[in-house]
Amino acid sequence: MSQPDVAAFVYGLRTAFSDLESLPAPTIAAIDGAALGGGLEIALAADIRVAGAGAKLGLPETKLAIIPGQRLPRLIGISRAKELVFTGRVLDAKAALNIGLVNHAVDGLAYEKAIEIAREILSSGPVAVRMAKQAIDKGVQVDLATGMAIEQGCYAQIIPTEDRLEGLRAFKEKRAPLYKGK
Repeated sequence: MSQPDVAAFVYGLRTAFSDLESLPAPTIAAIDGAALGGGLEIALAADIRVAGAGAKLGLPETKLAIIPGQRLPRLIGISRAKELVFTGRVLDAKAALNIGLVNHAVDGLAYEKAIEIAREILSSGPVAVRMAKQAIDKGVQVDLATGMAIEQGCYAQIIPTEDRLEGLRAFKEKRAPLYKGK
Protein backbone atom coordinates (compact mmCIF):
# COMPACT_ATOMS: atom_id res chain seq x y z
CA MET A 1 0.00 0.00 0.00
CA SER A 2 1.16 3.52 -0.68
CA GLN A 3 1.55 5.95 2.19
CA PRO A 4 -1.67 7.81 1.27
CA ASP A 5 -3.50 4.46 1.04
CA VAL A 6 -2.23 3.45 4.47
CA ALA A 7 -3.32 6.78 5.96
CA ALA A 8 -6.79 6.42 4.42
CA PHE A 9 -7.06 2.81 5.61
CA VAL A 10 -6.08 3.69 9.20
CA TYR A 11 -8.48 6.64 9.18
CA GLY A 12 -11.27 4.29 8.06
CA LEU A 13 -10.47 1.87 10.88
CA ARG A 14 -10.45 4.64 13.47
CA THR A 15 -13.78 5.90 12.16
CA ALA A 16 -15.30 2.40 12.33
CA PHE A 17 -14.07 1.93 15.92
CA SER A 18 -15.47 5.33 16.91
CA ASP A 19 -18.79 4.52 15.24
CA LEU A 20 -18.99 1.31 17.27
CA GLU A 21 -18.10 3.14 20.46
CA SER A 22 -20.74 5.81 19.87
CA LEU A 23 -23.66 3.46 19.22
CA PRO A 24 -26.52 4.46 21.55
CA ALA A 25 -27.11 0.87 22.71
CA PRO A 26 -24.69 -0.99 24.97
CA THR A 27 -22.17 -3.15 23.14
CA ILE A 28 -20.52 -6.32 24.43
CA ALA A 29 -17.38 -7.87 22.95
CA ALA A 30 -17.21 -11.65 23.38
CA ILE A 31 -13.59 -12.68 22.90
CA ASP A 32 -13.16 -16.41 22.40
CA GLY A 33 -9.96 -16.40 20.36
CA ALA A 34 -7.27 -13.95 19.32
CA ALA A 35 -7.98 -10.25 19.73
CA LEU A 36 -4.67 -8.77 18.67
CA GLY A 37 -4.07 -5.33 17.22
CA GLY A 38 -7.20 -4.24 15.38
CA GLY A 39 -9.18 -7.09 16.91
CA LEU A 40 -8.48 -5.76 20.39
CA GLU A 41 -9.15 -2.20 19.21
CA ILE A 42 -12.65 -3.34 18.21
CA ALA A 43 -13.15 -4.91 21.64
CA LEU A 44 -11.86 -1.73 23.33
CA ALA A 45 -14.55 0.24 21.50
CA ALA A 46 -17.23 -1.94 23.14
CA ASP A 47 -18.79 -1.02 26.47
CA ILE A 48 -18.22 -4.42 28.07
CA ARG A 49 -15.61 -7.07 27.28
CA VAL A 50 -15.83 -10.78 28.12
CA ALA A 51 -12.88 -13.10 27.50
CA GLY A 52 -13.26 -16.85 27.17
CA ALA A 53 -10.77 -19.57 28.07
CA GLY A 54 -9.08 -19.42 24.65
CA ALA A 55 -8.79 -15.64 24.46
CA LYS A 56 -5.48 -13.98 23.63
CA LEU A 57 -5.45 -10.19 23.88
CA GLY A 58 -2.77 -7.69 22.98
CA LEU A 59 -1.59 -4.77 20.93
CA PRO A 60 1.57 -6.06 19.22
CA GLU A 61 1.76 -3.12 16.80
CA THR A 62 5.18 -1.90 18.03
CA LYS A 63 6.63 -5.29 17.02
CA LEU A 64 5.55 -4.30 13.49
CA ALA A 65 6.94 -0.75 13.85
CA ILE A 66 3.45 0.81 14.02
CA ILE A 67 1.37 2.07 16.96
CA PRO A 68 -2.10 1.26 18.35
CA GLY A 69 -4.97 3.62 19.15
CA GLN A 70 -5.64 5.57 22.33
CA ARG A 71 -8.40 3.53 24.00
CA LEU A 72 -6.18 1.21 26.05
CA PRO A 73 -4.60 3.84 28.35
CA ARG A 74 -8.01 5.34 29.06
CA LEU A 75 -9.23 1.93 30.16
CA ILE A 76 -6.34 0.43 32.15
CA GLY A 77 -4.19 3.46 32.95
CA ILE A 78 -1.17 5.02 31.32
CA SER A 79 1.62 2.97 32.89
CA ARG A 80 0.02 -0.43 32.28
CA ALA A 81 -0.90 0.56 28.73
CA LYS A 82 2.65 1.70 28.02
CA GLU A 83 4.05 -1.59 29.23
CA LEU A 84 1.67 -3.62 27.05
CA VAL A 85 2.21 -1.43 24.00
CA PHE A 86 6.00 -1.14 24.35
CA THR A 87 6.42 -4.90 24.85
CA GLY A 88 3.69 -6.09 22.50
CA ARG A 89 2.81 -8.63 25.20
CA VAL A 90 -0.15 -10.94 24.63
CA LEU A 91 -2.39 -11.74 27.63
CA ASP A 92 -4.70 -14.61 28.41
CA ALA A 93 -8.20 -14.01 29.78
CA LYS A 94 -7.24 -14.09 33.47
CA ALA A 95 -4.30 -11.71 33.03
CA ALA A 96 -6.55 -9.37 31.04
CA LEU A 97 -9.10 -9.44 33.87
CA ASN A 98 -6.41 -8.73 36.47
CA ILE A 99 -5.44 -5.45 34.78
CA GLY A 100 -9.00 -4.38 33.97
CA LEU A 101 -8.76 -4.98 30.24
CA VAL A 102 -11.88 -7.17 30.34
CA ASN A 103 -14.89 -7.13 32.64
CA HIS A 104 -15.13 -10.92 32.86
CA ALA A 105 -12.85 -13.91 32.24
CA VAL A 106 -14.77 -17.18 31.96
CA ASP A 107 -13.60 -20.77 31.84
CA GLY A 108 -15.99 -21.57 29.01
CA LEU A 109 -17.17 -19.50 26.07
CA ALA A 110 -17.26 -15.72 26.33
CA TYR A 111 -20.32 -15.69 24.11
CA GLU A 112 -22.45 -17.39 26.76
CA LYS A 113 -21.49 -14.84 29.43
CA ALA A 114 -22.05 -11.98 26.96
CA ILE A 115 -25.59 -13.23 26.28
CA GLU A 116 -26.22 -13.47 30.03
CA ILE A 117 -25.11 -9.84 30.49
CA ALA A 118 -27.21 -8.71 27.51
CA ARG A 119 -30.29 -10.36 28.98
CA GLU A 120 -29.64 -8.62 32.29
CA ILE A 121 -29.36 -5.27 30.50
CA LEU A 122 -32.61 -5.97 28.64
CA SER A 123 -34.50 -5.99 31.94
CA SER A 124 -33.59 -2.32 32.45
CA GLY A 125 -35.43 0.64 30.99
CA PRO A 126 -34.10 1.11 27.45
CA VAL A 127 -34.28 4.90 27.51
CA ALA A 128 -32.50 4.98 30.87
CA VAL A 129 -29.78 2.63 29.62
CA ARG A 130 -29.24 4.79 26.54
CA MET A 131 -29.09 7.98 28.61
CA ALA A 132 -26.81 6.37 31.21
CA LYS A 133 -24.39 5.33 28.44
CA GLN A 134 -24.43 8.83 27.02
CA ALA A 135 -23.90 10.43 30.44
CA ILE A 136 -20.97 8.13 31.23
CA ASP A 137 -19.33 8.35 27.81
CA LYS A 138 -19.52 12.13 27.66
CA GLY A 139 -19.09 12.75 31.39
CA VAL A 140 -15.73 11.01 31.73
CA GLN A 141 -14.22 13.23 29.04
CA VAL A 142 -14.72 16.44 31.02
CA ASP A 143 -14.28 17.78 34.55
CA LEU A 144 -16.67 16.56 37.27
CA ALA A 145 -18.87 19.68 37.31
CA THR A 146 -19.39 19.51 33.55
CA GLY A 147 -19.98 15.77 33.83
CA MET A 148 -22.68 16.39 36.41
CA ALA A 149 -24.32 18.91 34.06
CA ILE A 150 -24.26 16.30 31.28
CA GLU A 151 -25.84 13.77 33.64
CA GLN A 152 -28.54 16.30 34.57
CA GLY A 153 -29.31 16.88 30.89
CA CYS A 154 -29.59 13.14 30.27
CA TYR A 155 -31.80 12.68 33.32
CA ALA A 156 -34.06 15.49 32.10
CA GLN A 157 -34.74 13.43 28.98
CA ILE A 158 -35.91 10.51 31.15
CA ILE A 159 -38.35 12.48 33.31
CA PRO A 160 -41.17 12.70 30.73
CA THR A 161 -40.94 9.04 29.66
CA GLU A 162 -43.60 6.41 30.16
CA ASP A 163 -40.85 3.98 31.11
CA ARG A 164 -39.86 6.08 34.14
CA LEU A 165 -43.43 6.05 35.40
CA GLU A 166 -43.75 2.31 34.71
CA GLY A 167 -40.52 1.59 36.58
CA LEU A 168 -41.65 3.52 39.66
CA ARG A 169 -45.12 1.95 39.51
CA ALA A 170 -43.68 -1.57 39.17
CA PHE A 171 -41.34 -0.96 42.11
CA LYS A 172 -44.25 0.23 44.27
CA GLU A 173 -46.39 -2.75 43.21
CA LYS A 174 -43.49 -5.21 43.70
CA ARG A 175 -43.64 -6.56 40.15
CA ALA A 176 -41.39 -6.64 37.12
CA PRO A 177 -41.70 -3.55 34.92
CA LEU A 178 -42.94 -3.76 31.33
CA TYR A 179 -40.88 -1.18 29.48
CA LYS A 180 -41.84 0.09 26.02
CA GLY A 181 -38.88 2.33 25.27
CA LYS A 182 -41.09 5.42 25.43
